[in-house]
Amino acid sequence: MFISHNVCSVPSSFWLTGIPGLEYLHIWLSIPFGSMYLAAVVGNITILAVVKTEHSLHQPMYFFLCMLAIIDLVLSTSTMPKLLAIFWFGACSIGLDACLAQMFFVHCFATVESGIFLAMAFDRYVAICNPLHHTSVLTHAMVGRLGLAALLRGIFYIGPLPLLIRLRLPLYRTQIIAHSYCEHMAVVTLACGDTRVNNLYGMGIGFLVLILDSLAIAASYVMIFRVVMGLSTSDARFKTLGTCGSHICAILVFYIPIAVSSLTHRFGHHVPSHIHILLANFYLLIPPILNPVVYAVRTKQIRERLLHIIKSGTQPRDR
Repeated sequence: MFISHNVCSVPSSFWLTGIPGLEYLHIWLSIPFGSMYLAAVVGNITILAVVKTEHSLHQPMYFFLCMLAIIDLVLSTSTMPKLLAIFWFGACSIGLDACLAQMFFVHCFATVESGIFLAMAFDRYVAICNPLHHTSVLTHAMVGRLGLAALLRGIFYIGPLPLLIRLRLPLYRTQIIAHSYCEHMAVVTLACGDTRVNNLYGMGIGFLVLILDSLAIAASYVMIFRVVMGLSTSDARFKTLGTCGSHICAILVFYIPIAVSSLTHRFGHHVPSHIHILLANFYLLIPPILNPVVYAVRTKQIRERLLHIIKSGTQPRDR
C-alpha cells in the first residue's frame, strides 16, 4: 500500500508510473521505445566492432567515438529495460537502492558524454590549428587519460546526488514517482523536509556541465573557424570543415534534446506531464540512436568498412 496523502514515511521502494497520463497506451508505446532501444544497441555495438577490426580507424577521433558508443549503451540500458518491463509486465516497483543507482548511472554518464564531446573538440582543435603536433599531443595514452578524466569528473560531480538524498532526505510524502525512471528532481520533489541543498546542487551541476562544456566547445570551434577561414582555397576550407562535421552533428544531437527537455521542465508549466516524461526519455535515446548513424554516414572509413562487411555477408559461399 503506497502512502500518498502527505504522510511522511521511510520508503524501502518506489513506484514508477511509466508515462503518466498515457498508461492505456503503454503496450503500444513499447513498440517504438523497444525498436529505438534495439537500434541503439545494434548501432553502437556495430561501431565498436568496426573500429576494433579496422586498424586504419585506430586514431584518436575513433577511440573517442568508441567511448561515446559505450556511454550510449550504458545510458540507454540504465533506463530502457526497466521502462519496457513497466510497459509489458506492469513491473513498476523499484527498490530505493536500485532507484539511487539508476539515478547515478543516468546523470553520471550523461556528464561523462559531455566530457567526451569536450575532449573531441580538443582533438579537432589540435588537428586543425596545430596539425604538425597532433600525433605527438593526441597519443593513445593521452586519449586514455582524457577519457578517464571525463569518467572521474562524472563520478565526482554526480556521486553526491544519491548520497545527499540518502543522508538528508529519509522521509517522503509518497512512494509514487510520476516518471519512467529515477530522475534526480523527480525523486527530490517527493521528499519531506528542506530540499534546497539538493536543488541547488543539481542546478549547479547542470550549469557546470551543460553551460561551461558547451561554451568551451564553442570557443574551440571559434578558433577552428578562424584557422579554416584563413585557408587559401574554398576546397581546402570545405575539406577541413568536413573533418568536423560528424562531431558537430553529434554535439547538436546530444545538447539540443537536453536543452529542450530542460527548458520545457523549467518554464513549460502548462505542458502536460506526459510530454515532459517523453522528452526526458527521448534525450536518453536519440543520441545513442543517431550517433552511430551520423558517424557511419559522414565518415568514409566507417562507411566503406560497413559496406565491405555487408557485401561479404551477402555473397554466396562456395560449396
